Amino acid sequence: MAEIKNYTLNFGPQHPATHGVLRLVLELDGEVVQRADPHIGLLHRATEKLAESKTFIQSLPYMDRLDYVSMMCSEHAYCLAIEKLMGIEVPVRAQYIRVMFAEITRLLNHLLQVGTYGNDCGSSTILIYTFREREDLFDMYEAVSGARMHAAYFRPGGVYRDLPDTMPQYKANKVRNAKGIAQLNSNRKGSLLDFIEDFTQRFPALLGEYHTLLTENRIWKQRTVGIGVATPERALNLGFTGPMLRASGLAWDIRKKQPYDVYDRLDFDIPVGVTGDCYDRYLVRMEEMKQSNRIIKQCVDWLRVNPGPVITDNHKVAAPDRESMKSNMEELIHHFKLFSEGFHVPEGEAYAGVEHPKGEFGIYLVSDGANKPYRMKIRSAGFAHLASLNELAGGHMIADAVAVIGSMDIVFGEIDR
Repeated sequence: MAEIKNYTLNFGPQHPATHGVLRLVLELDGEVVQRADPHIGLLHRATEKLAESKTFIQSLPYMDRLDYVSMMCSEHAYCLAIEKLMGIEVPVRAQYIRVMFAEITRLLNHLLQVGTYGNDCGSSTILIYTFREREDLFDMYEAVSGARMHAAYFRPGGVYRDLPDTMPQYKANKVRNAKGIAQLNSNRKGSLLDFIEDFTQRFPALLGEYHTLLTENRIWKQRTVGIGVATPERALNLGFTGPMLRASGLAWDIRKKQPYDVYDRLDFDIPVGVTGDCYDRYLVRMEEMKQSNRIIKQCVDWLRVNPGPVITDNHKVAAPDRESMKSNMEELIHHFKLFSEGFHVPEGEAYAGVEHPKGEFGIYLVSDGANKPYRMKIRSAGFAHLASLNELAGGHMIADAVAVIGSMDIVFGEIDR
């Protein structure tokens, strides 16, 4: 009788579960995965190398494009690394704005993760629900930066500008009558803070809708419970961070353990899982959205009553305001030098890590005193998670490999940087 051999399957490079271009080589025994070998390199964008030929400020927009679902969180780490090297003090109001938008970004990320994860496992309904809320969050991005995704809003020393006093409004068109437009504009009559506060009040009920769709759904539980289990010891040894680590029962969160900006002034909890399977990772992210909503509400309340500057007054690092630039020769020179030559960062090295929605995202900068980094190294959260795929997916079916990839929440821009 002929000897039965395992066969190899190319899974990808474009597959809905990967959110990018992952070629996965699966060694199969029938439909059971014996070995999963991730091949990256199909999306290589050379961000670390490009940064060496760009000024510090020119490299900032690259951060948005690394993990194109968690834009401002990547900017956050980059700005913190530069501020550490230069010893810049960031105004408190800017720190609150940063934290608020970092949590808005966490909601954006987790909504996409939960929606697409449900879709990967066969429920397209949840995707439509979560994208409904993402639209409001993108409107917040757009109101503050002019861009719906790649904001480039965080800057070394603070943020690009203060929060606007008005929200853009919908206009009547052929599709919607005046009554429909008035309904759409009902929460856009005030400032951006009013709009964000309205969202924080609505969001818990919307989160309840996702729980109704998925949490006790027996098909969802069959697809996720007991799949891709990582014990606390293995999670640590594999270099897990963020929800992947917390789902295994370890309460590690940089926002609590090594707080940056104003996280130490805010009240929130760290959700922790029990078994470290795909279902626990889902539950941890759902609870994280609830906690992010709490943080955003606290930031809104503080920002309402505490006006102040939103960027450092050191004009060698931050551009002067338009009015003084057009009426003062010295400020004009500052403006010209900043946008043509950039600023010089003192010699040295610094690492700044943030609690990115996917885990620990870190920027390691080495400066030789020039206006460009001598070297930049990015510690992407998803890279360590992807490396564990062989261990987590081994012994499961092909369909379970999709569930494991979905639960990791990987985006290839940052993995294949």
